[in-house]
Amino acid sequence: MHNTSQAENVAEKNIHINQGTDQYLTFMLAGEEYGLNILNVQEIKGWEGATPIPNTPEHVLGVINLRGTVVPIIDLRNCFGLEKADFGTTTVIIVVKTRGEDNYERVVGMVVDAVSEVYNLNESAIENTPSMGTVVSTEYIKGLATIDDKMIILLNINHMIEVEVGKEIAQLPN
Repeated sequence: MHNTSQAENVAEKNIHINQGTDQYLTFMLAGEEYGLNILNVQEIKGWEGATPIPNTPEHVLGVINLRGTVVPIIDLRNCFGLEKADFGTTTVIIVVKTRGEDNYERVVGMVVDAVSEVYNLNESAIENTPSMGTVVSTEYIKGLATIDDKMIILLNINHMIEVEVGKEIAQLPN
């Protein structure tokens, strides 16, 4: 519950719309800061667990009931091949809404270490991903942005959910 308030305060404090910019919610995962377009974010909630579903991939932790909607919960650390970590007081679920190439809308919760900030980024501030090995497959990276001397990895969340979990999640109960 405290996590939700903290995340909401960060979002409220930093949200202001500038013409020609997109807003990115950033979050921490294994010491790196990642960002995703805030238009994909439905809500942020504190980690309270998930109901496991038998025979699902290892990165699917289970499902939660979010106001009558069954939402699959995925562990991004597992998806990205990162070391497993204990969930703590800053662990949150970022509930995102994506639309795949099949035009099917998916609502998915992603467990992350902590929510960080909301940034306004002009498209010209986003650099292309260099063609070298990274923790996350570069096909899931929209680009990189440097803010206050720190590098933020911007995810193409629609593509990532579609490729990594879309087909598996589509088979989970609704």
